[in-house]
Amino acid sequence: MTAVSTSGPAYPAASSQLRRLALPLPWLATAALPLFLPGYEPLATQILVMIVFALSLDLLVGYAGIVTLGHAGLFGMGAYTAGILSVYGITDPLLTAGCAMLVAAATGLVFGWAMLRTKDLTLLMLTMASAFLLYEIANKATWLTGGEDGLQGVNFSSLFGTFAFDFRGITAFYYSLAVLFVVFLAVRALIASPFGWSLRGIRENSARMAAIGCPILKRRVIVYVISAALAGLAGALQAQATQFVALYSLSFELSGNILIMLILGGSGRLYGAFIGVPAFMFAQDLLAKQDPANWFLGLGIILIVLVMLAPGGILGIAERVMAAIRRRRGAA
Repeated sequence: MTAVSTSGPAYPAASSQLRRLALPLPWLATAALPLFLPGYEPLATQILVMIVFALSLDLLVGYAGIVTLGHAGLFGMGAYTAGILSVYGITDPLLTAGCAMLVAAATGLVFGWAMLRTKDLTLLMLTMASAFLLYEIANKATWLTGGEDGLQGVNFSSLFGTFAFDFRGITAFYYSLAVLFVVFLAVRALIASPFGWSLRGIRENSARMAAIGCPILKRRVIVYVISAALAGLAGALQAQATQFVALYSLSFELSGNILIMLILGGSGRLYGAFIGVPAFMFAQDLLAKQDPANWFLGLGIILIVLVMLAPGGILGIAERVMAAIRRRRGAA
């Protein structure tokens, strides 16, 4: 009896230890990508930037229950802030990224305080309208943003005065990977905090949370500002990596794409952005090669099937498979 009781708990402990040891492996594998797949750094950098962007959106959609179709407005504010500063002589990457976060956060505060007093379809339409407003302002202010031609002359100095943003994209890749790692740790700490759990409560039952004294509007505005700052950071990374800011960075199309990426991976699961972004971008590339004119049709069919059969996205499928395996092991 003693042997059975002491050996039983060892399996969960060993499994937990293995999971902790395995956590750094994806990061190390990604860091080694230039060694094994040279020439793919620009594409990998775009994926990393979009994951940061998707993580910012997941705070709203997955944890606070705030669905938005205008998140690209905040991404674009960060991109244009970093780009315009560089054109006017402020070229330090970290400084421009910090300024981009501040401007995007301030924009999020203004829009969030006005929009988050509404809900459901009204809120969805207001988020979309806010992005259209910023898009049109950037489109008309050609003297500042370049309008439809995009912002030209964007150039950033070397990172820490040592690592230059070269054509190959090695510096941009490792810089974006480091930023993503810091953002991931920050978001993970946030959602595990009492504030993060209060967001889940607001998402599930806002009336009950209000009844126990939770300041609903204040919490929603705070998370909207945090999300806006992270979206602005992603926009700054985009501008720094590409040395260009396009009007697309404020577009409704980008807002829709990033929402699709998040849903594809699985919103409200932290790692959904890490799965959905590369899955979407690789599927887009593959389908475009097969049928350049109608690739959206194939992607739409995939998304409809996934949403109908697996509402939790790709991670939802993985969770159900793992749960089934555990049940079989328990039955055995």
